[in-house]
Amino acid sequence: MGDMENQNDIIERMNARYSSMSKSHKLIAAYIEEHYDQAVFMTAAKIGETLGISESTVVRFASGLGYDGYPEFQQALAEWVKNKLNTVHKMGVKYGKSSQSEIINSVLSADMEKIQHTIENLDVAAFETAVEIILNAKNIYIIGIRSCEPLAEFLHFYLHMIRGGVQLLCSTSVSEMFEQMIRIDENDAIIGISFPRYSMRTLKAMEFANDRNAKVITITDSIHSPMNLYSSCNLLARSDMVSIVDSLVAPLSVINALVVALCMKRPEEVKNNLEQLEYVWNNYQVYLNDEINFIDEDNMFHQSSLKKE
Repeated sequence: MGDMENQNDIIERMNARYSSMSKSHKLIAAYIEEHYDQAVFMTAAKIGETLGISESTVVRFASGLGYDGYPEFQQALAEWVKNKLNTVHKMGVKYGKSSQSEIINSVLSADMEKIQHTIENLDVAAFETAVEIILNAKNIYIIGIRSCEPLAEFLHFYLHMIRGGVQLLCSTSVSEMFEQMIRIDENDAIIGISFPRYSMRTLKAMEFANDRNAKVITITDSIHSPMNLYSSCNLLARSDMVSIVDSLVAPLSVINALVVALCMKRPEEVKNNLEQLEYVWNNYQVYLNDEINFIDEDNMFHQSSLKKE
């Protein structure tokens, strides 16, 4: 097999084939995705032993991805890891001779371009559907792993201000994650947030939710993202690697827009929730007004009335 087309090739192959994999092959893909730094040194027999499956199953997994055998698969994985480590060196080459102002201009300009690209390509109908799903679901589960975790926490914080029944799925264990969402059903919704390198844990959570007939919303970067496999509502936001840092400015803007749209739909409910919080803080001496900047009611209702006009 020739050189990998790009450093994500082996991961992209696993993601692209994930939905059609057998249960044991999904297990292998998830393990390699989560433990690539260890898997690169492991034989097929060792991976099989670790996962409680046969060595031949691991070999068939490699063949199913288009490799001639496990050694070639392992070599491709080693190449991917090597390229990942070289990213730091590439950053030095790109920015090594730049002044601080040139770096900030370059990075911020790139972020502006990503937001502009997102504006031009966001599916408005999908956005409106997402708002309705979030408003009407009995329970909402939110998941974002690794660099997407701050996005998931941010969304959870504000959705909790707007409505009840919002749960952030946070666990390094796949089994714990399923325990947290074991009661999900057709009345509920899940919001999965994932960008390259795509998270298998997030994909598994969305697959499980889809199997339970829950509504599935994804915030991801492309129509080619594996996150769209189980999603009925795709919100696409441009996100590229800036050196070793994931640029999450555009997805954060999409999340901000979701929160504002939800507030516009339920202004009275949001106002009541905030008033209740203020009452609790005052009466139980947990007064955090210095940290919380309440939504400007006049401004909120002014925007709401403008929309109606």
